[in-house]
Amino acid sequence: MLTIKNMSACYGESSVIRNLNLEVPDGKIVCLIGRNGVGKSTTLKSIMGLVKTPEGVIELAGKDMMKLPAYDRARLGIGYVPQGRDIFPQMTVQENLELGRKAKGGGEVPEYIYELFPILPTFSKRKGGDLSGGQQQQLAIARALVTKPKILILDEPTEGIQPSIIQDIGRAIRRVNRELGITVLIVEQYLDFVLDISDDIYIMEKGSIVMQGETKSLSRDEVQKMMTE
Repeated sequence: MLTIKNMSACYGESSVIRNLNLEVPDGKIVCLIGRNGVGKSTTLKSIMGLVKTPEGVIELAGKDMMKLPAYDRARLGIGYVPQGRDIFPQMTVQENLELGRKAKGGGEVPEYIYELFPILPTFSKRKGGDLSGGQQQQLAIARALVTKPKILILDEPTEGIQPSIIQDIGRAIRRVNRELGITVLIVEQYLDFVLDISDDIYIMEKGSIVMQGETKSLSRDEVQKMMTE
C-alpha cells in the first residue's frame, strides 16, 4: 500500500530523516514509535508533502508521490490527522464533517461515521472548540474518514486523552481496518496502545529505523528498552 525507500527529509539545510525505509502493507495497522524528537512526525509530514524530501521514493498503491503537492497526495486516498487534531474550532461538529466531504464533491456524511463514533450525532451542533480533547480527536479522525481513504495516517492519536476515550479510539481504528478495509499508519508513544492495536512495529531513533518486525514477534521489554535507551 505505502512504500518508502531511502527517503531523506530536511528543514532548510538541517537533515532530520536519513535513508528511511518503511512498508505499510495493504490491510495492516502499522505503528511507528520512538522517543520525542527522533523524526516520527516529520516522517508523516514527508509522506504528505509538507516537508522537503530531496531523496528517496514515496509510493501509494504503486503511484510515485514524490513530486506531487500535498492536496494531490490527499486525493490519491490519504486521510491524515496531524498532531494537535487541526479541527476547525469555530465550526460545528457537523460543519467539520461536511467540510471533509467536500473533497469528494459534498454529499451526506456516511452513516458508518456515526457508527464508529456514536458521540458525534449528540454534539452535531456544538462547536468543535467546545469539545473535550478526546471528543476533538474522535471528530478529527471521523473527518479524515468521511471520504473512506485508502490509508489513514494518525499522529499521536492518544496524546492528552483519558484512558476510556483511548479505548474507544482503539476500537474504532480496529473496525476501520477490519470492516472497511482501510490500511492504517500510526505514530504513537503509548506503548500499551501500540502493542494492542498494531500488526507491525517500526522503532525510530535519530531519523532512522533501528528495529522493525511483527508486533507478535517482539517482546514488550525489548520494545520498551529500545524506546528508553
